[in-house]
Amino acid sequence: MPTPELTYGERAVGLTFNPGGSGEVADCKLHFAKLIDQQNELRAACASPEQKRLASVAITELQTAQMWAVKALTWKD
Repeated sequence: MPTPELTYGERAVGLTFNPGGSGEVADCKLHFAKLIDQQNELRAACASPEQKRLASVAITELQTAQMWAVKALTWKD
């Protein structure tokens, strides 16, 4: 059975990378992937260079937030 192609957002958050198999990490990444996909679709559809730039900044910041969120979810003292 072929695996479905990942969306831009799913690739951007590394959806398939979850060595611990955590459901919380998978859920977190999926939520961020959807937000990134929303901004990527906006970026592709708009004509305004400034709006494209803002969507790109939002994608970068979402990726950063996702990494910190995963770090928080997997933190061990």
